[in-house]
Amino acid sequence: MTHRTARLTEFGRLLLVQRITELGWPPAQAAESLGVSRATAYKWLGRYRREGPAGLADRSSRPRRCPHALSASQVRRVLAARRRRRQGPHRLGYHLAMPRSTVYGVLRRHGMSRLAHTDRTSGVVVRYERERPGELVHLDVKKLGRIPDGGGHKVHGRAVASVVGVSATTMSTRPLMTAPGSPSASSWTTRPPPPALASWSRRPASSPTKGCGSSGC
Repeated sequence: MTHRTARLTEFGRLLLVQRITELGWPPAQAAESLGVSRATAYKWLGRYRREGPAGLADRSSRPRRCPHALSASQVRRVLAARRRRRQGPHRLGYHLAMPRSTVYGVLRRHGMSRLAHTDRTSGVVVRYERERPGELVHLDVKKLGRIPDGGGHKVHGRAVASVVGVSATTMSTRPLMTAPGSPSASSWTTRPPPPALASWSRRPASSPTKGCGSSGC
């Protein structure tokens, strides 16, 4: 596959061989004019003479034959052992007398490379997959704060937010539970309420901000 920084595209390869075959340029000079090596020029020239213009097209880098590839029966044996034993490539490779990398390659190509995706007892798939990203959108709607319905203080004002805060603080003033043999509930002191919201407000505009002196602000 031609990439964006390739020296030769299909048009450049045709131009290379035309300069050699039709214009009579030496292969070294034609290669130098297009910024490629002399070996590259001879390679495309040989393909053009054997196959014509079709030989200048892009080809897949996948080998045409692989004599050491696993047979179909060996692949079925690996998959059957995975379903029966429910083990990873290390242990399956030991039982099948195969390299663990070979076993992992078979499992990965058949979508069985993760034991966490299946139930250990039944072997049923416990995960789901979507055909394309973004097909299923998850929306988290859990409520982490005491926010009134419809919005907070920017929508309803500070009064609603203060009412929500007071209703939450009144729950902390209940007396503590008593255990058998312990003093009565009346002798227990209630928890003091938290400071009012007004104490956490900003400093009044009339308070000094500059020139506090050595006594502090």
